Amino acid sequence: MPYDPSNDRSDIVSLHGKTALVTGAGRGIGRAVALALADEGASLALTARSEEQLAETVRMVEERGAKALAVRADLAAPAAVTVVTERTTAVFGRVDVLVNNAATVEPLGRGTDINPDAWAASFRLNVTAPAALAFALLPAMTRAGWGRVVNVSSGVVARPASMIGGNAYVATKAALEAHTLNLAAELSGTGVTANVYRPGVVDTAMQALIRDTGAGRVDESTHERFVRNHRQGRLITPEESARSLVARLAGDASGEIWDVSDPG
Repeated sequence: MPYDPSNDRSDIVSLHGKTALVTGAGRGIGRAVALALADEGASLALTARSEEQLAETVRMVEERGAKALAVRADLAAPAAVTVVTERTTAVFGRVDVLVNNAATVEPLGRGTDINPDAWAASFRLNVTAPAALAFALLPAMTRAGWGRVVNVSSGVVARPASMIGGNAYVATKAALEAHTLNLAAELSGTGVTANVYRPGVVDTAMQALIRDTGAGRVDESTHERFVRNHRQGRLITPEESARSLVARLAGDASGEIWDVSDPG
């Protein structure tokens, strides 16, 4: 079951009035996290590659009475992190919560068949961009004595041999987790925390992509597992996963790997 904070919210800080930057906010987990944060009273800076999807997320956030800023960006592009951080800080002054959710599962295929440039590109989006965003925003967080960095990973890191054909994705998520835990140690005592979030098996476009186009690109057992999980109703909603993440943000835990299935 997702984390239930009902027994320990008395000693944690409210997110009301905080500013959060959520990447990959155009759909799926990113959109759901943005909406959950809006429900907690946070203002939102939102990034995504799709202008149309991003606009819809902004509309939904504003319907909840929260302020929202849209910054369309491909975070794999060299200047994107600078654009996002400069526009966000110009409007809000400081970011209190950073949720790095944007990621790609591509390229899929056997490692020997993958273009090395495509493999490296996945690292730019899945690892370098989250780290760069954190590095840009952390000085203001540490000066304020409060901040939260959460990097969305995947349970596949615990079983990296289970996704043959997804070498780049598995490697990037493992690297992201190592970066996060090392960063948490660096931030010890500052009031700023850094944690990993494994969102569970969520009904997202990434899941659909592997089901619909993964045959022949990932190994047969991997493809069958994705199809079977969907057919048997084992996927959770983005909203369920997002609630589990957001419920933990106001606590002081740092250097942890949170999983949606953990009791907290």
